[in-house]
Amino acid sequence: MNMARPARGRGSASNPKNRFEAIERIPEPPDDNDETSSPQTQFFADRSRSIIAYNDSPDVGFDASVNPYRGCEHGCVYCYARPTHEYLGFSSGLDFETKIMVKEDAPELLRKEFSSPKWRPQILGMSGVTDCYQPAEKKRRLTRRCLEVALDFCNPVMIVTKNFLVTRDIDILAELARFQCAGVTISLTTLDHQLSSALEPRASRPARRLAAIKLLAEAGIPVGYLQAPMIPGLTDAEAPAIARAAAQAGASFAGYTALRLPYAVKSLFEQWLERHFPERKEKVLNRIRAIRGGKLNDANFETRMRGQGIYADEMAKLFQLACRKAGINKRWPELTTKFFRRPGTTQLDLFDSKAF
Repeated sequence: MNMARPARGRGSASNPKNRFEAIERIPEPPDDNDETSSPQTQFFADRSRSIIAYNDSPDVGFDASVNPYRGCEHGCVYCYARPTHEYLGFSSGLDFETKIMVKEDAPELLRKEFSSPKWRPQILGMSGVTDCYQPAEKKRRLTRRCLEVALDFCNPVMIVTKNFLVTRDIDILAELARFQCAGVTISLTTLDHQLSSALEPRASRPARRLAAIKLLAEAGIPVGYLQAPMIPGLTDAEAPAIARAAAQAGASFAGYTALRLPYAVKSLFEQWLERHFPERKEKVLNRIRAIRGGKLNDANFETRMRGQGIYADEMAKLFQLACRKAGINKRWPELTTKFFRRPGTTQLDLFDSKAF
């Protein structure tokens, strides 16, 4: 296997060939006397004319979602969304975490779509593909502005993130929560600081994510955790410890997904294992094959989130037992659309205490 030297602070070590392109870019081999520095992140304007994406996947918890960014600087090596960058002519590898498409008009587009009579009030997922609180959000504030729009309309939102930055928007989320219109899921892959640094180089470390759960819970915002992905042979055994830590921080619901390795993510993850855990590589890959019908990936809606077979069943039982012992018995918070309104109409003023 061709082992590229990893770039500092990046999850990928290479740019695998785009499956839609006939030509592959092969970089010059690095000078062994030089250290590989981290490629600079580049941002490009995304001129999308709509912002809400719809899916009909039976194993996704919402039908509509918003992603202000395409690509993600967190650089999680396992990210199932990496191949979506190939639709843009980029690679699933370093391109995914260094070439970020930014939807600067996202808040205005969201307001336009909420205002349309065609919009059917429903839970809006944020981070359905890439993290809406990735590093660029600190300066660009697109997610915050989208939340302000959601608050104007009292449309429920469900956020999934692995960044402590979500706590910046507690003021808006707490207001949405007054109307059962906000829920936050913090992604927890591992509690091991060093493992997290290697797996998810630019995401918040586990202690910071637990701190985010605590702050959100204290503010009255429904918050839970997602053990995602649960990596067979590497992080699956952490389920009890993760459940205890999340529950102690204030998590009230939980879920998990098994590792997914679509398209080029398979080779990226194999290379990552070779660099970081060469002695455990074959064990982990064999465990993945054990839950994926002998392959490294399974795109079937019936099994892609959980896997199949004896080992997948054991993972499920371990997670369920861990949650039960931690006192967590819900998958999602209870959100509602009953307070949805279009500003400027004659509907009841939701911010009048009589609305309760």
